[in-house]
Amino acid sequence: MEQTNKLKNSKEVIQYLATQFPNCFSTEGEAKPLKIGIFQDLAERLKEDEKVSNTVLRSALRQYTSSWRYLHGVKVGSKRVDLDGVEGAEIEQEHVEHAQKTLKESKEKAFANKKAQAEKANKAKPAARKAKADFKRTSKPKPSSSKPAAEQKPVEKLDSKDLVTGKEVRVLVGKTPMPGQISEVTKDGIAVTLKSGMLVKVKAEHIVA
Repeated sequence: MEQTNKLKNSKEVIQYLATQFPNCFSTEGEAKPLKIGIFQDLAERLKEDEKVSNTVLRSALRQYTSSWRYLHGVKVGSKRVDLDGVEGAEIEQEHVEHAQKTLKESKEKAFANKKAQAEKANKAKPAARKAKADFKRTSKPKPSSSKPAAEQKPVEKLDSKDLVTGKEVRVLVGKTPMPGQISEVTKDGIAVTLKSGMLVKVKAEHIVA
């Protein structure tokens, strides 16, 4: 069985109507005023068309006739058209005034919403800048807890006679002397147990007071 792709929203329906009835509907430029009762004409012409339901069609017509470009077209001297583009009755003054009023109110509402959004965005900017500044302050690296080089105990080489088992010493591991205790003294080197519990074997020149 062939599957029908139903049109699901007003925008799709308006585009479809502009394709089916190009002399009546349009998607660009100023729209032509529609014949009063055009919904019934559409429902009759599209009754065999499974792509368009009456519910979505009614909603699409409401959106089409409330758009700014359609309301601009409802003016003195304009004539309404049917589905084939045939001109009919001239627009009544009452309908022109109603269209102008609706257009004015719609624009005022749109501009008010735009202004409110702009004000909201401007208010959000200082808060965003403050949050960014707070983040920078809290993200600054903390000062090192290690003592400055000037406050550290000076490095003093030990005499070989002082290198005995059990003596508290410091071992040059990298750039920082690590505290520990001599565990064993041999010809191959000196074993030192660091405060961390690690056992290292180093040469005599790497051990300082």
